[in-house]
Amino acid sequence: MARLVLPLLIILVAAAAAIPALANAATPTEAEALLAWKASLQDDAAALSGWSRAAPVCAWRGVACDASAAAGARVAKLRLQGLGLGGGLDELDFAALPALAELDLNGNNFTGAIPASITRLRSLTSLDLGNNGFSDSIPPQLGDLSGLVDLRLYNNNLVGAIPHQLSRLPNIIHFDLGANYLTDQDFGKFSPMPTVTFMSLYLNSFNGSFPEFVLRSGNITYLDLSQNTLFGKIPDTLPEKLPNLRYLNLSINAFSGSIPASLGKLMKLQDLRMAGNNLTGGIPEFLGSMPQLRILELGDNQLGGAIPPVLGRLQMLQRLDIKNSGLVSTLPSQLGNLKNLIFFELSLNRLSGGLPPEFAGMRAMRYFGISTNNLTGEIPPALFTSWPELIVFQVQNNSLTGKIPSELSKARKLEFLYLFSNNLSGSIPVELGELENLVELDLSENSLTGPIPSSLGKLKQLTKLALFFNNLTGTIPPEIGNMTALQSFDVNTNRLQGELPATISSLRNLQYLSVFNNYMSGTIPPDLGKGIALQHVSFTNNSFSGELPRHICDGFALDQLTANYNNFTGTLPPCLKNCTALYRVRLEENHFTGDISEAFGVHRILQYLDVSGNKLTGELSSDWGQCTNLTYLSINGNSISGNLDSTFCTLSSLQFLDLSNNRFNGELPSCWWELQALLFMDISGNDFYGELPATESLELPLQSMHLANNSFSGVFPNIVRKCGALVTLDMGNNKFFGHIPSWIGISLPLLRILILRSNNFSGEIPTELSQLSELQLLDLASNVLTGFIPTSFGNLSSMTQAKTLPATEYFNAESSPFQPEVPQVPKPHRRREPKNQSPLDQSRDRVSIQWKGHEETFQRTAMLMTGIDLSGNSLYGEIPKELTYLRGLRFLNLSWNDLSGSIPERIGNLNILESLDLSWNELSGIEASSNEEYKVDEGQNFCD
Repeated sequence: MARLVLPLLIILVAAAAAIPALANAATPTEAEALLAWKASLQDDAAALSGWSRAAPVCAWRGVACDASAAAGARVAKLRLQGLGLGGGLDELDFAALPALAELDLNGNNFTGAIPASITRLRSLTSLDLGNNGFSDSIPPQLGDLSGLVDLRLYNNNLVGAIPHQLSRLPNIIHFDLGANYLTDQDFGKFSPMPTVTFMSLYLNSFNGSFPEFVLRSGNITYLDLSQNTLFGKIPDTLPEKLPNLRYLNLSINAFSGSIPASLGKLMKLQDLRMAGNNLTGGIPEFLGSMPQLRILELGDNQLGGAIPPVLGRLQMLQRLDIKNSGLVSTLPSQLGNLKNLIFFELSLNRLSGGLPPEFAGMRAMRYFGISTNNLTGEIPPALFTSWPELIVFQVQNNSLTGKIPSELSKARKLEFLYLFSNNLSGSIPVELGELENLVELDLSENSLTGPIPSSLGKLKQLTKLALFFNNLTGTIPPEIGNMTALQSFDVNTNRLQGELPATISSLRNLQYLSVFNNYMSGTIPPDLGKGIALQHVSFTNNSFSGELPRHICDGFALDQLTANYNNFTGTLPPCLKNCTALYRVRLEENHFTGDISEAFGVHRILQYLDVSGNKLTGELSSDWGQCTNLTYLSINGNSISGNLDSTFCTLSSLQFLDLSNNRFNGELPSCWWELQALLFMDISGNDFYGELPATESLELPLQSMHLANNSFSGVFPNIVRKCGALVTLDMGNNKFFGHIPSWIGISLPLLRILILRSNNFSGEIPTELSQLSELQLLDLASNVLTGFIPTSFGNLSSMTQAKTLPATEYFNAESSPFQPEVPQVPKPHRRREPKNQSPLDQSRDRVSIQWKGHEETFQRTAMLMTGIDLSGNSLYGEIPKELTYLRGLRFLNLSWNDLSGSIPERIGNLNILESLDLSWNELSGIEASSNEEYKVDEGQNFCD
């Protein structure tokens, strides 16, 4: 017996010594399964480099074992969240992990389907596959994981219906399928989920009414159904069915009706979000009796009505958002009692009255937004001495008056200050320079006066400074160069003078620079743009001189450059040629010289280019044909020469083309009418010759065609017949001949201006011209027309009434620009931008006519001009009395013809006529004799 005891003791001791080793080693099957899966993954960060046979599985990263297992340690938890892993789950042998209770792969790059074999993890209690790229449908077999407590599949690419089997998980508590592409299904198949406390189905594509199975899951405390397309009314029974709710988010759906009064019974509710629906009926008073509320979001609805003062009782409230909800109200002073309020957003309503000084009681305020309302009065200074935590203050787009409070400087944490689009006056407080954390400052569109304070140079964190549309005077302070973070500087449309300070070249982050519409002068700092990536630069409408900076587009990021209406000289910066990001360039009305093709090359995204009114030379190279996005091209008034290359016809997006008053020559390329988008065309004042090209096109959209002062020849071009939308046609001073076709009166119903003067047209004036009901300016002078003046001209209905003149303008020739510079704003906060005129509007803005004995060019008022010029022909017969019906005429010239008879008695009825010339005819009567000139001075009428 004794001899048996010793061997038994040895065996027991050896067995006891082996127990710790078993506790630190998993079965070989688990290790092999995990290593095989690892081999299928994309592990760029080598996050799993420690997974190898050289180390025990339980020591691997993210692996936890259960040492209490009867058969030895087994892998119980696999936590690999946020490691950048990619691949799928198909290569993972779930059957080899029978003890796995927790699988957490959140925040990786896994893709593919969730395999149904995952249900072999019979011990699984927590499954987190959120924040990945899993796709396909959710396998219904997940409903067999009876021990599952926590299921998180949110933020993937899952599609299809939620399997109703998931609703039968007997122990599920946390249920999150949000942010996928899950679609409609029959929620009627779902069972109640009485164990669930957290349910999120947000950001999917669920349709229909409020899901009934949710109401039958009575222990939910957190419910998020936001960002779907659920509709109908919010159930009155919600508080009865879900009495424990603490968080309720129904935002961004299509729920309608009023907010149920029964919600007031949810006495545990702390977070209520219903924004972005179609709710009506106002803000309910019962909300003021829910003192436990911390979050209240009702914005982007159609609530209407007033803001209940009882909301001031919500002492725990931290966030109040009721923006864009049709509120018509003043601001209750009682809201000042919300001492814990951090976030306040009531923008985009119809609130009136002033900002209550009592709001100073909101001592925790960080974000205050009440923009785009009808608020008046002054900004209470006490707000800023009482809000030490303030970060954002947005009161733009109101009607606030008074001065900007200097007390703003007390809110030292302020980062965003938006006061634009109000009626604020006075000067910019120098104290704003104390706001050292300020990131964006926008005081634009007010009535501010005085200088730009040099103290703003202390704002080292400022990225945006917008002061445009004010009445600021003085110069831009050189301290601007100290604002080293500045990206956007916009002071357009003020009364600033002096030079652009050289220190502006020190702003190494500057992208947006706008100083247009001021009284600035001098040269631009030559180093501006050197070594930085300027994107938008505008010097328009100043008196700058000298050259544009040579480095202005060094960073090749420049997309807009406008320097029109200045006194710039010299050649254009050579770097423009390689600046392929350009899409808008305006350099007109300066004194630039040099070859245009040395400044511009291949700009495939360029949309707008105006270099008119300069002294540029050279020819248009074939590179221009590659500017295929160009919609507006104006190079008139230069000395550019040569033929137009056929590659020019590839500008298929071109709508506005002005090549007038240059030295182009030759014939137009035969492909010319491939410019199918063209609305405005002015090639007048060149040396073009030959006939206009023909086309197979059935219709062209052209609305304005200017061919004057060239050497075009041939009969009246039939191409015009295909331009049914034509408003202006000027073919004057060419070598056209033959008859004026009668089809003009039928095929061009919108024609307002018809100029055919100084050609060789013969025959009679077609009576069909009288069918042009829109015609208001007809010039057929200096041709060889014969016959009578058509009596049917009395039917030209657009000439029977005077066009209305603007109250601030006289009817004289103008030389001002007809497309004003448009403020461009780089940030999304801006709403107000003056509209550009369309190419058609511009085509109506300019026409050259014989006015009071000499040629005048009318701009902006051209469509108010009404007149007829038939002078210098061989017309005979009497002056038709029907012309006296045209009481809207401003000029009438019938001189140098063979007209006879007496002057019509009722010609005095033309009471706005400013110029009348009947000279060099054979007229008779007591007022007329041969070879006399009859004119009515401006402001006078012709009397019998």
